Amino acid sequence: MKILICITHVPDTTSKIQFTDNNTKLDKNGVQFIIGPYDDYALARAVELKEQLNATLTVLNVGEAETEPTLRKALAIGADDAIRVNAFPKDSQFVAEQIAAIAKQNNYDLIMMGRESIDFNGGMVHGMVGELLGIPSISPVMKLEIEGDKVKMAREIEGGKEYLEAKLPLVAGCQEPIAEWKIPNMRGIMSARTKPLTVVEPSNQNVATEVINFQLPPAKGAVKLVDKDNVAELVKLLKNEAKVL
Repeated sequence: MKILICITHVPDTTSKIQFTDNNTKLDKNGVQFIIGPYDDYALARAVELKEQLNATLTVLNVGEAETEPTLRKALAIGADDAIRVNAFPKDSQFVAEQIAAIAKQNNYDLIMMGRESIDFNGGMVHGMVGELLGIPSISPVMKLEIEGDKVKMAREIEGGKEYLEAKLPLVAGCQEPIAEWKIPNMRGIMSARTKPLTVVEPSNQNVATEVINFQLPPAKGAVKLVDKDNVAELVKLLKNEAKVL
């Protein structure tokens, strides 16, 4: 079995975000980058499947050279090899087209990724990849088991869970609690240095969207303190200013 894990290279959730070039680009100064948290869940489950099924595990990122440390971390966690598509991830469609092109060349049985990235939160790539490849795409997958050529999954729906079964190949957009995040050990870190990391050029340069600018959310206003006995004033503020009543 061949498994492809697609990961994003995103700012740590604790990073302070600023923009540059007239608010058209992320200011990367001082920003720590990590594997997307939802991708981390997909990677962790893929490593478990690799051990259970004697599968090969390839990790893929669409990004420039700065993303290679993130790929090396994925290798340290348990991936066998890595592929970097040498291009800035311009939008969801562009990324999906690059993933689909790699998948067509290598005939993976299972493609896994996070349900969404935590920078743009689009949640569209897995669906686009499935459409481009003509295979099922399921998201958000909370549980995934493989029995022969069948995949049994559970996912969240409004008001409960849905249990599904599909045949390989397919695309899965993953989230917790599909697996627990894995921390690379020293042996994994050392072996990651010698595992193959292949750099390929993008299959096309098509871009469907253009970023005009970014905008930070408004700063939080000052806190108003109301005496605990002044219920009338509290109700007035909630109604007229907070507009929650």
